[in-house]
Amino acid sequence: MNNKNLPAKKALPSRPEGVVTLEQVAEAAGVSPSTVSRILNGTAAVSQAKKDAVQAAIRDLGFRPNPVARGLAGGRTLSVGVVTQIISSPFYGEALLGIERELERAGYVPLFVSGNWHEDDERKAIETLLSRRVDGVIVLAGRLSDDELSRVSDALPMVVVGRQLSGPQLFSFSFDNREGARLATQHLIEQGHRRIAFIAGDLMHDDAVERQNGYFEALAAAGIPVDPQLIVQSDYTEAGGMLSVTRLLERDMHFTALFASNDQMAIGACLGLHRRNVRVPDDVSLVGFDDLIMARYAMPPLTTVRQSVYEIGVEAATAMLEMLRGGQPKAQLPAPELVVRESTRRLPR
Repeated sequence: MNNKNLPAKKALPSRPEGVVTLEQVAEAAGVSPSTVSRILNGTAAVSQAKKDAVQAAIRDLGFRPNPVARGLAGGRTLSVGVVTQIISSPFYGEALLGIERELERAGYVPLFVSGNWHEDDERKAIETLLSRRVDGVIVLAGRLSDDELSRVSDALPMVVVGRQLSGPQLFSFSFDNREGARLATQHLIEQGHRRIAFIAGDLMHDDAVERQNGYFEALAAAGIPVDPQLIVQSDYTEAGGMLSVTRLLERDMHFTALFASNDQMAIGACLGLHRRNVRVPDDVSLVGFDDLIMARYAMPPLTTVRQSVYEIGVEAATAMLEMLRGGQPKAQLPAPELVVRESTRRLPR
């Protein structure tokens, strides 16, 4: 084949010695340096072809954006503080993963600190983040008062998950915990159960209160009176769930079903029942809440209420990025969904 008449391919610039500059990327991509900068910051209203050309030049030249320089140029550190509670918790782990991935896509770095469900620890965590000059703060639940969080938001944008707050630089959203708990309890009622025990979370948390209210609502709709002896308050941990079952059984209260207001307590409760030779679901049907990964692999696999914890993290990060761009954030979480697995069964007549 004769290639003499074919146009010569444009040669890629040779890789420069030392540090590759933004200007060199612009020249290779055939755009202006300001366009490259806007594409890196996610604010460029340009064609996909230009974006692809810039990304190709970055890859071919081995360009590494300098986040410090980018932050200084825009008056920002390109970091977002995240106050979780127990960083090792499987619940918070999924949320943190969603936050991390969404922020990193926009060129931001998350800084994670734990509040440990303690006001002083949360206050110290936020002060630490402020000292690091983060551009915004995401708070997952927590115990600091609404007024204190509002005062912090006077200084920088804040997103609070699991609370209902509002302010000029404050955005909050929460999952429909009440409806989720109502669905869980209603499922047990539809399976013929009327003696339904309940393990509540720490009622200092809004989500724990709403889940308890959902339990009450389903019982009331079915004409089943609330029996306080069938309710135990716990702490959202596996150990707490196991201890709660022990307390229920020591009360010598008969129950055929148990709703634990999170998966971790449900799995702990399942172990507690097993150690007392109570079989799930043959003797007691069991329902959790959250649909964490562990629920799918429990023995037996756990019936639970699905809330996408990962998606909560994504929505929190998305809301923060929107606030940093000067926009009005919105959060759209999926509605609660009951996931029926092998831990529940119809009560034999």
